[in-house]
Amino acid sequence: MRVAVLGHTEWIDFIRVPQMPGPGEIVHALDAWDSPGGGGAVAAVQLVKLAGECSFYTALGDDDLGRRAYRELVVLGLNVHAGTRPEAQRRAITYIVDSGERSITVLGVRSSPSADDPLPWSELEECDAVFVTAADPQTVRLARRAKVLVATSRVLPLLSRAAVELDALVGSRLDPSEQYRDGDLVPRPKLVVRTAGPAGGTFQVAGEPERKYGAMPLPGPVVDTYGCGDSFAAGLTFALGSGLAPEQAVQLAARCGAAVATGKGPYPAQLTRSDVKALDFGSAS
Repeated sequence: MRVAVLGHTEWIDFIRVPQMPGPGEIVHALDAWDSPGGGGAVAAVQLVKLAGECSFYTALGDDDLGRRAYRELVVLGLNVHAGTRPEAQRRAITYIVDSGERSITVLGVRSSPSADDPLPWSELEECDAVFVTAADPQTVRLARRAKVLVATSRVLPLLSRAAVELDALVGSRLDPSEQYRDGDLVPRPKLVVRTAGPAGGTFQVAGEPERKYGAMPLPGPVVDTYGCGDSFAAGLTFALGSGLAPEQAVQLAARCGAAVATGKGPYPAQLTRSDVKALDFGSAS
């Protein structure tokens, strides 16, 4: 199965703290680590674990951190196709409290892959599924040549300008920046999925009533919720590209999101191909 992601990369400094500091308060870190992240990178790594390979179209800063991000994304198994930007690599600081909840501060400009970048865009039409978190309108139109095209509702203005039909639009019902309303996109997406964390979420096939799906039980204690939504979106993309029906696709996606919460950082606990083979999609969630 051939899959790809058009998306952004951030270099993440993770800091675990007992609680977020209040005004004027000092807290001592319990742990700290760093790695490439961002919605595009996390989704791409989840897809490589599910599909066996994934092409990641992104843009990186022309500095030491951007070059380090490239090397580490390759180590994570991705086929990285990156445009270079003159500014410093975008970074983020993610604070994680004992409950696993994360708070993020972003530093720098969000860079997106562009059709002007000399990247192998023609390969997108050979893909079974593509997920979009950051791009320009022309690259979204190129991605539409894939069999299945999924995008995050966080980039609604971009999707509106691209004016292509999505096989699925996915976003958080709880995040104001990801709210989608009928009529926001023309053509209308074939499937709209709205997540609600531990409460599950809803999915709606075009022309049909909205339906609920349940959250999946966590396979272990909560460690870190960074990347749960991005891994959910990647799981949905993989499932739809594999030909699963929407009901089954959201089940697999929910399992991907739940698994990530049990690992340190977004990557260690992501679902793998062998995990998927053991799943039963016939039962309702």
